[in-house]
Amino acid sequence: MHYTLQTLAVLLGYSLLTKADTTTTINPDTDWGTWEGWGTSLAWWAAAVGPVEVIAELAFTTNWVSYDGGNMNVPGLGLNIVRYNAGACSWNTYDGVSMVVSPGIISSWQMDGFWTDWASSNSTSSSWDWTVDANQREMMRLATSYGVDTFELFSNSPMWWMCINHNPSGSNDGTDDNLQSWNYESHAIYLATIAEHAANYWGITFNSVEAFNEPSSNWWNGLTGDQEGCHFAATTQALVLGHLRTALNSRGLSSTLVSASDENTYDLAGSTWSSLVNSGASSNVGRINVHGYQYGSGNRAGLYSLAQAAGVALWNSEYGEADGTGAELASNLILDFRWLHNTAWVYWQVLDSSSWGLVVADNNALSSGSISQKYYVLAQFTRHIRPGMTILDGGSDNTVAAYDATNQKLIIVAVNWGDAQYLNFDLSSFSTPGRNGALVPRWSTQIGSGDQYVSYHDTYISGTKFWSYFVTNQVQTFEVSNVAL
Repeated sequence: MHYTLQTLAVLLGYSLLTKADTTTTINPDTDWGTWEGWGTSLAWWAAAVGPVEVIAELAFTTNWVSYDGGNMNVPGLGLNIVRYNAGACSWNTYDGVSMVVSPGIISSWQMDGFWTDWASSNSTSSSWDWTVDANQREMMRLATSYGVDTFELFSNSPMWWMCINHNPSGSNDGTDDNLQSWNYESHAIYLATIAEHAANYWGITFNSVEAFNEPSSNWWNGLTGDQEGCHFAATTQALVLGHLRTALNSRGLSSTLVSASDENTYDLAGSTWSSLVNSGASSNVGRINVHGYQYGSGNRAGLYSLAQAAGVALWNSEYGEADGTGAELASNLILDFRWLHNTAWVYWQVLDSSSWGLVVADNNALSSGSISQKYYVLAQFTRHIRPGMTILDGGSDNTVAAYDATNQKLIIVAVNWGDAQYLNFDLSSFSTPGRNGALVPRWSTQIGSGDQYVSYHDTYISGTKFWSYFVTNQVQTFEVSNVAL
């Protein structure tokens, strides 16, 4: 019978701790929040490709999925959060006025909107068209059938006719608000009406509604923009948030959270939130949403402190980059767990061009291709850290820990950025640190190339510790059973 070196050590009662180059002590006395889940926006990929079963399985199940004509067997990510984009575009003319289109707009980034003119706010009138955006809605329905249970409605821009220049890509210089002041309430009514319609006719209850997308940023320029976007000053946001809360309440949606403000960076999010607090508008907001595009920089801990002081939840509601190796994703995700303490994390596009996509795709050509290596890096987290788990202090800057109280299971995800070494995990602070000699299943993905979520059964607890050998840039996930806080 073949034994690994570690197995022999456990059986013989010896310790190999001298072989462990780094020791990490997991802290059970922390509580960084209950994990709500992992997600993706459906804009723009779902609007382009529609309800493709194999993509839905990859994104929303933890099944092993047959892909590429059966040539690949891929682990599903198990995402349980969907962000649905309320579009801002329509191609009608009303009272001699029609939408202005930026010359650089990308067609698959134009999203159909439901409220096509300003004649009536009655959602059953001819001013509304509920037949549009069928692809995105159908993917949302399919996601529901695969177990997605958390939904957010968000807007990149108000409907074009609410905009000062009638262009849903932004103002003519990118720095000015583009929502007409007399349409502040209309924008809120638009979103609340979609949420009401979804509950009544789509079988979807939106848990939250977000009225803005990176509103303080200055790149929403209608003359050069390639997507929908709109600048909102913090003072304007405050007014719209009040209208949105009122519009939701009046439609029987008082339990639907208002989230804000989907700023591009952690630092901008902190500044905007402080402004909303000072104006009193924060009382209408139940969660801070922030985007992760500050990557390795920014005051994550400061934003967490603001959320804690206000008693509101905190999500990283959008993240993406073009590093297909998974290195940036792993690094920034661990930084979020360690300092931001968000309780949900959303990747921008499951399908996208080049290395931005988890699945490389051309949404204009309606084609999908290879699975990126960072897909498998993300799977190390999403398939194991599941909704309802408590996020713990992993004890080091390269380790994430979560506790499943129902199954008394400890989840550890760790990355080795340095030279090849043993990483040793100390569970001595737990009242029950697992059973001595028990198997600790592990899964491995190599950043860049190599292992793609490969499972191993060769790691065992020795006393209150276990360890594993990591090569450089290796991500490993461990599940330790019979653990009690």
